[in-house]
Amino acid sequence: QVQLVESGGGLVQAGGSLRLSCAASGRTISSPYMGWFRQATGKEREFVAFVGWSTGNTNYADSVKGRFTISRDNAKNTVYLQMNDLKPADTAVYYCARGRWGSSYSYTDAGAYDVWGQGTQVTVSS
Repeated sequence: QVQLVESGGGLVQAGGSLRLSCAASGRTISSPYMGWFRQATGKEREFVAFVGWSTGNTNYADSVKGRFTISRDNAKNTVYLQMNDLKPADTAVYYCARGRWGSSYSYTDAGAYDVWGQGTQVTVSS
């Protein structure tokens, strides 16, 4: 079973940048797509970004469009999330997730993913 491990979170001032990594271990990712989600305290988990594993196609939540960039390194079995111009509203635990083959859910829905990392905390101070 593949395991996903996120890293790169931390404390940053508003306007700063962070780069999150999500490395797969145990097996190759073997998925049609990967996603990043986040969950702020007291709120539901929400979609952040998506990348097609073989195509490299990307899509983003409106709230992060133009500031965040998702990318992947197939050879390293790793997905990245470059976050620029961070805002206090971006404070959350960030999770990467592996897309589920044959899912009928939209890629923006958590149900479209079958393996999740443990999460990494991102805190943006004002």
